[in-house]
Amino acid sequence: MPNAPAAKKASAFKSLGWLDRFLAVWVLLAMVLGVLLGNFVPEVGPALQRGKFVEVSIPIAVGLLVMMYPILCRVQYETLHRVFSQRGTWKQIGFSVVINWIVAPCLMFGLAWAFLPDKSELRVGLILVGLGRCIAMATQVLIWTSLAGGDSDYCAILVAVNSVLQIVLFAPMAILFIRVISREPGAADVSYSAVATSVAVFLGIPLGAAVCTRFALRAIAGHEWFANVFMRYLAPWSLIGLLYTIIVLFASQGRQVVHQIVAVVRVAAPLLVYFVAIFFATLWMSHKAGFGYKLSATQSLTAASNNFELAIAVAVATYGPHSDQALAATVGPLIEVPVLLLLVYLVRWIGNRRGWRD
Repeated sequence: MPNAPAAKKASAFKSLGWLDRFLAVWVLLAMVLGVLLGNFVPEVGPALQRGKFVEVSIPIAVGLLVMMYPILCRVQYETLHRVFSQRGTWKQIGFSVVINWIVAPCLMFGLAWAFLPDKSELRVGLILVGLGRCIAMATQVLIWTSLAGGDSDYCAILVAVNSVLQIVLFAPMAILFIRVISREPGAADVSYSAVATSVAVFLGIPLGAAVCTRFALRAIAGHEWFANVFMRYLAPWSLIGLLYTIIVLFASQGRQVVHQIVAVVRVAAPLLVYFVAIFFATLWMSHKAGFGYKLSATQSLTAASNNFELAIAVAVATYGPHSDQALAATVGPLIEVPVLLLLVYLVRWIGNRRGWRD
């Protein structure tokens, strides 16, 4: 007879719709389709780059906004004052902030220099990825959390907290790591205003719209209608936006991904080490801090997930759509999806084997 944690994790998996259960399959298919379009329909890449919004192609911009809005609508902003009044919540969020904004960026910075000492452009792309904390890929991390039997509500709160912190911290940290510490060639091209504008637009717009939508519709139509009708209608759009964005990204970079396979492999190596190292380091520290299984799984999966879309948006806006910086950021989802899926099953196995309870 399965123990309680195992039963909860199994029921969490069964509660997901078939679209969510096979998210990894859809993402991989979207990547393949994007690469095929980029290589066999040469007109696609240039066409996707014609219209610009904040120096990012309009198709990518639309995908980013559509993908993030439903996730941010899910956060219960009206109850945050009660959540934040609990001391334990501040301990957990403080732990997450340290992992996401100190440990993870420094680890990626170190790996970028260790694996790519001779490739400045690829190194910069990886540094931008390390600064892109889990927000835009929140669709995936929420589903990874559900599959692992973690705490989806707490995961949504972390997404909201990281959204605000990313607006404030991404630009100055990018300048610090790329221009001040690394002194990368061409670092003067990294403009604070350009980076800050990209972050503010692609995070600020959906966050502001989500807050206004949630409070307005709950006041007009009531909580039940908002939760059971509006959110059920809105939920699939996050996945649609994710798949659409991945197709567009890989269609734009498809030729580079195929024709620069050596660069892709060199970028994949530090990314693989990063995902595994940050996940297990966070899991171990969560256990030592006394967090239960749900919070530990959520912390680990959130720390190991990155906002590749924002990193790509900043790389494209700063260095151009065909730059090696953009290529390095584009490789990210190709590695993250299979690795995070494997880590989901590993953390479930660890939780079951050790009888890790909440």
